[in-house]
Amino acid sequence: MASLVANGCLNAGLGLLFIALVANHAAAWSLGRLSTRLLSHPHRLRPASLATADTYDIRYFTQLVDHFAYHPHPSTFQQRYLISTEHCSEPNSPIFMYCGNEGKIEWFAQNTGFLWELASTFGALVLFPEHRYYGESMPFGSQEAAYKDADSLAYLTSEQALADFVSLLTDLKKNMSAEACPVVLFGGSYGGMLAAWMRLKYPHIAIGAIASSAPILQFEDLVPTDTFYRIVSEDFKGESSDCFDVIQQSWDVLDTVGQSEEGLQSLTNKFLLCSQLNNTSELENWMYAAYEYLAMVNYPYAANFTMPLPAFPVREVCNAINAGYNNTDILSRIFAGMSVYYNYTGSATCFDLGENIDGIDGWDWQACTEMVMPMSSNGSNSMFPPYTFDLQQYEAYCLEQYGVKPMPTWITQEFGGHSIKKVLENFGSNIVFSNGLLDPWSGGGVLQNISSTLVAVITEQGAHHLDLRSSTEDDPQWLIEQRQVEIAHIKSWLSQYQDQHHGYAASS
Repeated sequence: MASLVANGCLNAGLGLLFIALVANHAAAWSLGRLSTRLLSHPHRLRPASLATADTYDIRYFTQLVDHFAYHPHPSTFQQRYLISTEHCSEPNSPIFMYCGNEGKIEWFAQNTGFLWELASTFGALVLFPEHRYYGESMPFGSQEAAYKDADSLAYLTSEQALADFVSLLTDLKKNMSAEACPVVLFGGSYGGMLAAWMRLKYPHIAIGAIASSAPILQFEDLVPTDTFYRIVSEDFKGESSDCFDVIQQSWDVLDTVGQSEEGLQSLTNKFLLCSQLNNTSELENWMYAAYEYLAMVNYPYAANFTMPLPAFPVREVCNAINAGYNNTDILSRIFAGMSVYYNYTGSATCFDLGENIDGIDGWDWQACTEMVMPMSSNGSNSMFPPYTFDLQQYEAYCLEQYGVKPMPTWITQEFGGHSIKKVLENFGSNIVFSNGLLDPWSGGGVLQNISSTLVAVITEQGAHHLDLRSSTEDDPQWLIEQRQVEIAHIKSWLSQYQDQHHGYAASS
């Protein structure tokens, strides 16, 4: 591997520098029955205990609040980043940078073990910059000030975040005398979207990107709006048609029971809620979240990513629901399934439907401005009640919350999406789009090779950015092979870069 890093870029002797969330999906901000599924989110996960990562340092970089306007006295903020030179045994090494998602950056560093493994293999510097307005990287001094109103939130955009990454990288490489260092980007979910977009928008900054579970096509009409919930439903139906049927029937039962105060009290007791249920929407959203998360993290081994869960958790939920097949009480069977997700360890004595999710306010704003991902549910292929995406209702919510109107076409204008194969084939290169087809976000991902350097790596049994997680003894062979393909592409990018860099240096 020494040949790959011989012309990298770290100043030896600099010493050890160093160095998602709670983030996950489809938030259901309630505006009434099932019109609640308005604002979607590719990566809002509940906090889980952190795995042990390599040693890293926490540092801060002074960023402009606004990269795209000239101000006589520009506002700045401190962007937090994690950096490690632990694996940089060579004086010159590549930089592997993870594009920070919507949450505390430590969470992503701790849950992206594959990057650390690659850093050891390639002798790379590791960089995890935190996304502005998340974690501790707050413009205007505090989260309260940053989230005060639409004026203070106006700088929370993907474009500004990418500019942050570019500024940080440029300054870091300059100060470390590492201007010629090749940068490889990584990202999962929203971070994967940022990694792909950064490679496309700033090809002079990074030589390639691993974009895992990146739904860059989940905009406008690029994919059918019912794709996400169709895939969630297929995951459950693939385990058990009876399980699918019970879940599908449960929504009407829930609404019927919840029409009276006595019914709401009954639901409060049946689902062991910590506080009195005020309406069925709260409970529906809680159930929606569980099914969505389960489909996303349907990993082939036990994991603690969103919650402590067994291997193939969708199967275990269906087993719990089906275990009561002689029980005519559908909601009791549903509760048994919910308990697998929310209480697999058995430690919970009651369930809090109003649990705070880190990053939720920030993503709510992003979804109300540029990150408009239309979603619907089709009664013919979904275990969820049918509903259609209503842009007018979406706009009404955003106007009420923030006084802003969403821009549903902006992402495709800024980053592309329409005729993606033709466009990227001519103008893009060096991106691996990896997706597991059990992941409902794969429906908005790139699932076909576009060119020899724009590659789709697909696994039928893969789930949400499973490839970026740490390797384990329980990894199936297909996952091992998926990572080997990604490693091969990174080797190719670095080799090509060094060949070109050598040629340029020799000619000059």
